[in-house]
This record gives sequence, structure tokens and C-alpha cells, in this order.
Amino acid sequence: MLKGKKVLLGISASIAAYKSILLARLLVKEGAEVKVIMTPAAKDFVSPLVLSTLTGNTVLVDIFSEDSWANHVMLGRWADVMLVAPLSCNTLAKMAHGQCDNLLLAVYLSSTCPIAIAPAMDADMWHHPATQKNIRALKEYGHVLIDVEHGELASGLVGEGRMAEPENILFFLKEKFFRQDTLKNKKALVTAGPTYEPVDPVRFVGNHSSGKMGFALAEALYENGADVTVVSGPVHQQTKYKGIKIVNVNTAEEMYNACLQLHEAMDIEIMAAAVADYKPASVATEKIKKTENNFMLNLTKTNDILATLGAKKKSQFLIGFALETNNEKQHALDKLKKKNADMIVLNSLKDANAGFGHDTNKVSVFLANGSHVETGLASKKDIAKKIVELVIEKMHA
Repeated sequence: MLKGKKVLLGISASIAAYKSILLARLLVKEGAEVKVIMTPAAKDFVSPLVLSTLTGNTVLVDIFSEDSWANHVMLGRWADVMLVAPLSCNTLAKMAHGQCDNLLLAVYLSSTCPIAIAPAMDADMWHHPATQKNIRALKEYGHVLIDVEHGELASGLVGEGRMAEPENILFFLKEKFFRQDTLKNKKALVTAGPTYEPVDPVRFVGNHSSGKMGFALAEALYENGADVTVVSGPVHQQTKYKGIKIVNVNTAEEMYNACLQLHEAMDIEIMAAAVADYKPASVATEKIKKTENNFMLNLTKTNDILATLGAKKKSQFLIGFALETNNEKQHALDKLKKKNADMIVLNSLKDANAGFGHDTNKVSVFLANGSHVETGLASKKDIAKKIVELVIEKMHA
């Protein structure tokens, strides 16, 4: 997503400058080209040598060095985005009032690219009326604020003023500046995780699904510009993309109703959740006591979400998932046809390090036109990107 993008990272004098080391590393790892400009005072908090080593570019501090001149105009035109992180209270005030007494400010004032700021300061400084006035001024200039976070501060106080964590800043940049438009104006529904079918007030019938695959698919769709809604069973997964809408459910019936309510407006529907096939026919109102040697649990079928959506679909591109333990390919092809899906993604429990709970997966993708694609073992994020690429290819065919 950031491959080939150019990020100009400005670092001002703040104890939070240590976070910029990890931030630069994350940006480079994502494929971005990163150039760093520091205020002279920022060198007291973080080493230019470390940053130049991580980015592969010389860190710039002074407009004039012993034998060269830093062309601040060209730097400001080079970048796709300029990010000042951390932004100290002092540098914030100078930016708000157009002061220019160092290279960072000279580049800022001559930049033609979007500007993002990640402030860092003590809580009282952050809440001071002068600081808030300066923040409002930068917003009026069209700059984008990466809001401070609440937590322990360098002073020992606890409150607002912490610079956002590097990973949060990375996702913010992706979401605000670098989303693709391949699926722009398309609405996508993804189901994720297990369903829990209650037996009594304290027990349920469920499975080991973690929701990792579903959330990875949701993020891949969102990164390509789609408007994404996730209907999620009970999982610990979260997304750092604030634009992805989450609908939390517990049971298969709740997931079924949520999907049907959203179905009409959707362009893409990916049913990645491990929905219970059966549920207890009746739910005890009180905890069932362990009194007998044997206990019979009467189960009844749940509603088939994929089949229902397949019967109702008009122009929607519908993808189902199949987890099989035997005769995998035939079961997947049968499901593809019976459920009227456009694509089935097959998981096998026989593949090591794939399936429930793992960060990696290995899948076979079968399409309604008879073609299929095999993936090797890869991260679920990479598998999700591949699946979304196939969706885009088929929708644009």
C-alpha cells in the first residue's frame, strides 16, 4: 500500500522522538521511501545516525552544512506527505505563526504536499488555550491532526498529550492518504469469527475461529477503497482503520439477521465466519447442574446465511468459505454450486499452520467459471490481499 510512496518525516525536540525510530522503520518496511528532517534540538533526543541507517537517506538538520545546501523547496515538492512526529509545543507555535528559523520550518513553509501532524507534550501544555488555538490554526491551513493519546507522560502525570503510537500513525497515514480507489463507491460485507450458541446462561456451543481471516479481508477491501462493514462473532480481533464499521453479534441467528439487513446495499459479500451449523433446540434459563452420568443435548439446524444470500443476490459478488477434513475439493465445488456463490475459499485442517487460530493460512480458491487458484502457506493478510485481487479481477472482467 505504501510501496513507492514518499514520506518526509519531520522530528522536533520532544522525548517522544524515540518513537520516530520505530515509525521510520515501519514506513520503510511498508515500502515507503523516507527522508528525515530534524530540528537542531531534536538531536538531543534521537540520533541522526540511527535514522539515516534505518531509512537509507542522510538525515537533514541544517540548511547549510560544511559543503552543501539543503534545497528546502525541492524537499517540500518531493514528498507525497509531510509528517511532523513528534510535533513539540514550540514547533507547533512556530508553524502556526509562520516562523522560519530552522530547516524543518523552511521545508514546511515551502511544502506543496499534504501535511500531517502528531503532537507530543505534557497534558497541561496540550490543554492550554494557546496550544489549542495553534492546533485550530493548523487545521484551518488544511493540515491533518493525528490526535494525541491518553496515558503516562514523561512528567510522570497521566493524561492527554502522548504522541500517537507508531503503528497507529502508520494506519492513519494509510487510511487518510494512501487508500486505493479500485473499489471506490463499492460496499462490502464481511463476516468474521465464530458464533456462540447458548446452552444455558453460562455455557455455549462454539468453535475455535479467531476472526483473523475475516478481519484481514475487511482491511484488504478497505485499503482498496471499499466501504466495509464487518459482522463479527465474539473475537478479540480489532482493526485500526476507523472507517471500517463493526457489527458485533454472538449467535448464528443474530449474524443471519444482520447480514440480511445489510444485503440489499452490498456489492461484495464475503462469508468468512465459522457459523454454527446447529444450535441447542432449547436454552435452559438456569445453569444446568452436573447430576447425571449422561446428558443429551438436542440440536436443531441454524439458518444458512450463505445459501440465503445466494438465493437473494442480484448483482452482488458472493464469496463463501469452506473448512473441510475429507474429500475437500468436491465438497467445496458442491458448496459453490448449491449456495449460488461466485467464489469458494477452501481451507483444509490437514494443512499445517493453517486454519483456526494461526496467523498463516493456505487456501484453494474455486470460481463459478470453473477456474481455481492455489496459494502456498502465507500470512492471512497476504492471503486476504490475494483473494481481494481475485475479486477485483472478476468484477472488472
